[in-house]
Amino acid sequence: MDFPLLLRSILLPLCLLFSVIQSRPYTSSQKIQLPGDSLALSVADFGATGDGIHYDTSAIQSAINACNHHYTSSSSICRVKFPLGTYLTAKLHLRSGVLLDVTENAVLLGGPRIEDYPAETSSEWYVVVANNATDVGITGGGAIDGQGSKFVVRFDERKNVMVSWNQTGACLGDECRPRLVGFVDSTNVHIWNITLRDPAYWCLHIVRCENTSVHDVSILGDFNTPNNDGIDIEDSNNTFITRCHIDTGDDAICPKTYVAPLYNLTVTDCWIRTKSSAIKLGSASWFEFKSLVFDNITISESHRGLGMQIRDGGNVNGITFSNMNISTRYYDPSWWGRAEPIYITTCPRDSSSKEGSISNLLFVNITIVSENGVFLSGSPNGLLTDIKFKNMNITLRRWSNYTSGLVDYRPGCQGLMNHSATAGIIMEHVNGFSVENVDLKWSDDNLNAWNVPLEFRPSTVNNVSFVGFSSGLLHEIV
Repeated sequence: MDFPLLLRSILLPLCLLFSVIQSRPYTSSQKIQLPGDSLALSVADFGATGDGIHYDTSAIQSAINACNHHYTSSSSICRVKFPLGTYLTAKLHLRSGVLLDVTENAVLLGGPRIEDYPAETSSEWYVVVANNATDVGITGGGAIDGQGSKFVVRFDERKNVMVSWNQTGACLGDECRPRLVGFVDSTNVHIWNITLRDPAYWCLHIVRCENTSVHDVSILGDFNTPNNDGIDIEDSNNTFITRCHIDTGDDAICPKTYVAPLYNLTVTDCWIRTKSSAIKLGSASWFEFKSLVFDNITISESHRGLGMQIRDGGNVNGITFSNMNISTRYYDPSWWGRAEPIYITTCPRDSSSKEGSISNLLFVNITIVSENGVFLSGSPNGLLTDIKFKNMNITLRRWSNYTSGLVDYRPGCQGLMNHSATAGIIMEHVNGFSVENVDLKWSDDNLNAWNVPLEFRPSTVNNVSFVGFSSGLLHEIV
């Protein structure tokens, strides 16, 4: 299938999705239109060995540069092809008009040495990165591998201890290791039919981009590696993610706002497992999140399902979560999260932070099986407003051996707080919460742990409506 035809086959169902989800008021976005590709260059012809031992960085970069020259002279997409082999590389710069075509049974292997990444700034630490590029992408059916296991200082079944290159003075903090793939300040980005695996830090990073399509991508991180995020979408607009499989240790799909608002993100038809949040807005949240849709998503045995951590004064408005199956369970408390299937929170990160607000959220057609309940927590000057649950089944039961009864406000706020029992839905600082056709059941194996269907203080919760709400014991057939 040629590139424009493939692109149209992806955009058509997305346009149909926009037309049927009436709850989303903002659906205008540009279509991603890339020129047809007309030239393919093999990295082998530029001297790449593909033996997985010798660095092929120079050969690969030369092929990318040659492809970019073809694009600038002809306005036609050019492919850089990787035949069968394992190609060890330091940082690569992907350029405008270039598709990185990592073919089936080919692996692009990120180098594990600090000298493989630029000394000037750790913000440029990627195995593959496109900066200020147009009409650019990655495909091919093969894999890009970050060799994250080589960055583990001590393996720990609770949570691995990772290398921190801040000891060399190269960066600050304990997250000093390279991301896998990044697109920064770029337009018309297309990533499809590729496996991204074993990142040392974040896997796919989309920063200040316009018109990005990610589909049929597998992201395979290590379940015990912290900061092992799947897809981080930062200050970017008109982003489409569909048919992705994400199995990783940290947040799986994570929109963030650092320097600009984030609009028009659509995520559909994905499968997710994570030891943190499957979908999380924040915690970086200085600017607005608006007009986001998450539809037809399966979340399996994750530490947290749908989350918002608004900590920096940005506001959230107009988000739809629909047609989901969510399973959440306890893991070690060293990870943020306490098995909440839905976790919506605002509070100031610290004494210098503002309180953002969250409004106009719709949760519809969702089935939940969880070891903990729903947590809806605003703050005095950052209320949760107009939250709606419709057509939901929530089942609470235990199957792990981790301690329950804790409420997790991290980062910032109150930290981990102890509650005597697990509530089906906790509410605080909410103005406008409507429930329609929601069934809440809890298992009868330990009634002392499941004795509070709803927990809230009326002084902080107003304008609540329950229509077709039922709760009671789940009598499972053995």
